Amino acid sequence: MELTTDAATLHFEDDGDTDAPPVLLLHGITQNVSTWSWLVPHLAEDHRVVRLDFRGHGRSGRTPGAYTFPGYVADAVAVCEKLLGRPAVIVGHSLGGGTAAGLAQTRPDLVRGVVLEDPAIMTASGSATGTAAGTTYEGNTVFAAFELMKSSIPAMQEAGMSVAAVADLLRQVPSPSGPPFGEVAFDDAIDAMAEGMLQLDVTVLDPVFDGTIAPVFDPDRQVPVPGIVLAGDPASPDTIVTAGDLASLAQHSPDLERRVVAGAGHMIHDARAHRDAVLAAVHELLARVEG
Repeated sequence: MELTTDAATLHFEDDGDTDAPPVLLLHGITQNVSTWSWLVPHLAEDHRVVRLDFRGHGRSGRTPGAYTFPGYVADAVAVCEKLLGRPAVIVGHSLGGGTAAGLAQTRPDLVRGVVLEDPAIMTASGSATGTAAGTTYEGNTVFAAFELMKSSIPAMQEAGMSVAAVADLLRQVPSPSGPPFGEVAFDDAIDAMAEGMLQLDVTVLDPVFDGTIAPVFDPDRQVPVPGIVLAGDPASPDTIVTAGDLASLAQHSPDLERRVVAGAGHMIHDARAHRDAVLAAVHELLARVEG
């Protein structure tokens, strides 16, 4: 399905009863709607579940030079206003989590609550970049992975590789915890990663590398809706939420419950050992806001 805005044509998937309470699922950078396919059956019986491809991702339109948080928040606002027509619970991972947090601050009228999975909020460094430009996130393996993607994805796309072929390669790649992704991640998660890579406008990574991604979330302001923040284990080399981020949230947004998922890295919902933590958080928040 498509929604046309002034900036781009946005692809989305819409499951469940359109009259049911809405849940909007937002993916991380380089990913697409498929990263949340596993969650849909858990929610669609009682909720309208909408999954959005951000601009530059999946089957949404390309807007080179506009891959910033203001742009991604605008994509989410368009879905909330033009499609949902009522406040939604927003579930976001990484880029999607940072977008959900910014949306909740700037348009709380559209948001009932948020679940933020290792969100890209970067409160501790005051920066939305994780490059080697001297930030707190220098050396994080997430950004090393981005560098590899930046160089390899165009070649995969040009070669016309299939999702299955890319997924087979990903299964052999060492995960941040050491074992190959094929051992630690769900098969559906690896397939979704592969699909997202093949559908990606790889220039979405440029603002991450050069520090121009322009955050919307303000670490010195409250997130004025209830929510749950899931952070990866600080011992994991790819966790992006820091102790400083959690402290800042505790100070400014006391209605956001903060949980560290022991042993998890950045990709919590992809991991066989930790997906249930995300599912539990989503169900708990829905029960909380729906009373």
